[in-house]
Amino acid sequence: MSQLFSELNIGQLTLNNRIIIAPMCQYSANNGAASDWHTIHLGQLSLSGAGLLILEATAVNPEGRISYGDLGLWNNETQQALDKSLKAVRQYSSMPIGIQLAHAGRKASTEKPWDGGGALSPTDENGWQTLAPSAVAYGENSPEPKAMSQSDIDSLIKDFVSAAKRADELGLDLIELHGAHGYLLHQFLSPLSNKRDDEYGGSLQNRMRIVLEVFKAVRAEFNSNKPVGIRISATDWVEGGWDLEQSVALAKALDELGCDFIHVSTAGLSPEQQIPVKPNFQVPFATAIKEAVNMPVIAVGLITEPQQAEDIISEQQADGVALARGILYDPHWPWHAAAELGATVTAPKQYLRSSPHGKPSPIK
Repeated sequence: MSQLFSELNIGQLTLNNRIIIAPMCQYSANNGAASDWHTIHLGQLSLSGAGLLILEATAVNPEGRISYGDLGLWNNETQQALDKSLKAVRQYSSMPIGIQLAHAGRKASTEKPWDGGGALSPTDENGWQTLAPSAVAYGENSPEPKAMSQSDIDSLIKDFVSAAKRADELGLDLIELHGAHGYLLHQFLSPLSNKRDDEYGGSLQNRMRIVLEVFKAVRAEFNSNKPVGIRISATDWVEGGWDLEQSVALAKALDELGCDFIHVSTAGLSPEQQIPVKPNFQVPFATAIKEAVNMPVIAVGLITEPQQAEDIISEQQADGVALARGILYDPHWPWHAAAELGATVTAPKQYLRSSPHGKPSPIK
């Protein structure tokens, strides 16, 4: 029996299998509001047979967007637009849907990737003043961010809570806090970007403080029957930066607070990063964290083949595997994995006749 296609409990949410669609930015929102593209995109992914779909990084306030095309959830307009897309998707899919709540910090205010992705200054069209733990720019060509005051931090936490309440009203099944890829929460964690000398900087405990505060605040206000977890970068891949040892300490602290899952990625904080990219290159970080916590751990990063994913689960290297670019390339990856591993996935009735000729159907 395939372990990849066994059930996974995340808090009180039960997934049909352990394939998770990772958050992937679409840069296709209008002033933070979901567009028809999101309906098409999410509809396609919701029919993939995966166990869980997590919506793209969704900004908790306008300044938290990576680009002016990013999805947001900070007012009635953004909530209503996302509600429209979700209602259309849910007509034909029962797949659980979560959302990743995020703030880009000093990596905000950029062009869309297909327009170059460059940093925009506050004086540029579609640009704005960015915020960060410290006034340290991401790179040589990036505008200097404003160091956050205590008032800014207090407002940020309130914005995460407000977005979480809206997510609950939308009926979303899960929240993932974005503490990875060099965005704001990660910026507080890493000594490369956090040069503060107050209670939010310096020691590991101080650098972790805002992440723990955001988690506790969101957990207190989001439906107690629904999971709240986090995505982290387990290492900056830069000497002197955030690393696995610190990630384990953070994971343990979150575990003690009742965190429901941790999604383990790497990198994104510094242009100096040196990443040894190869299949499974991030999985050992997930395994090390899994050995230290009770909550489920999701592995991600160049997991592209069904047997590869099966081995990660069966060898207990992680509890779930997340797909990103791979499922954009092959939106029916779980169908094909089920066929290869002798398992089945749920598909809409309209697709039941699509099984391969002369072979057992993996869909039901």
